[in-house]
Amino acid sequence: MQTSSPNKVERIWRHLRSNWQVYAMLAPTIIWFLVFNYKPMYGLQIAFKDYSIFRGIDGSPWVGLEHFDTLFNSDQFLRALKNTFMISMLSLIFGFPVPILLALMFNEITHHVFKRTAQTIVYLPHFISTVIIAGIVITAFSPSAGIVNALLEWLGIDPIYFLIKPEWFRPIYIGSGIWQEAGFSSIVFLAAIAGVNPSLYESAVVDGASRWQMMWKITLPSILPTIIIMLIIRIGNLLEVGFELIILLYQPATYETADVINTLIYRQGIQGAQYDLAAAAGLFNAVVAFVLVMTANTISKRYSRTSLW
Repeated sequence: MQTSSPNKVERIWRHLRSNWQVYAMLAPTIIWFLVFNYKPMYGLQIAFKDYSIFRGIDGSPWVGLEHFDTLFNSDQFLRALKNTFMISMLSLIFGFPVPILLALMFNEITHHVFKRTAQTIVYLPHFISTVIIAGIVITAFSPSAGIVNALLEWLGIDPIYFLIKPEWFRPIYIGSGIWQEAGFSSIVFLAAIAGVNPSLYESAVVDGASRWQMMWKITLPSILPTIIIMLIIRIGNLLEVGFELIILLYQPATYETADVINTLIYRQGIQGAQYDLAAAAGLFNAVVAFVLVMTANTISKRYSRTSLW
């Protein structure tokens, strides 16, 4: 008589016992996510309450969508939303292709010493503190001692107070962000290029293809799935503009173009003690990011057959 197979619970328990070392290594990461990512979700309900730190989350009365109505009728929030999308879209348009171009250029360099030196130089800014990056930017664009104004003065142009002019904030912020992160971000694309089948290049050489043709016909199409995945991730982070650098660089004179959702949340939630309104803005931010990721993933899956899931 054939014995019955073990039930699902027994199979799971047997699997856990045979692979307990793996799950023991995974446990700290799971605990970290539970404590710092999932447990704080309980506090999201203050976005729908008239929150008071004295009454606590459970003791504060419900107000429904009142805080969201306040946000959507606030000129400051609408300005911050517009600036967030503008800075994010410009960063995506001008910043996203740079790591890809760097990876393609590094792949074409044959001199190993020069290649490693160049990679070290472009990777280095990523490991510099944001505070130091902000200090470098402030010093470089200083009207009295900055190298940028020194060059302008040498060309006969009067010094410009870049950091107090709203029209200059976005180019400075986006440029400094590209300088800081483009090199390190290129590592992902370099890894994708390393995975391209060498026989494709060998066949192209036999057919008489140039390095330029191999880059366009072999390298780029081969790393296209990686590019699409990274693009979907970037689209999901459109509303997550670099909070620290903006806080360090902006000032009331540049709020017109520099104030974003995260800085508004900081001023209203931390400095203004309007925790419920700040929570509503943060929840709106998260919902929009989720919708963007789902939309980008669906479009990519339909037209390129490449997606996150």
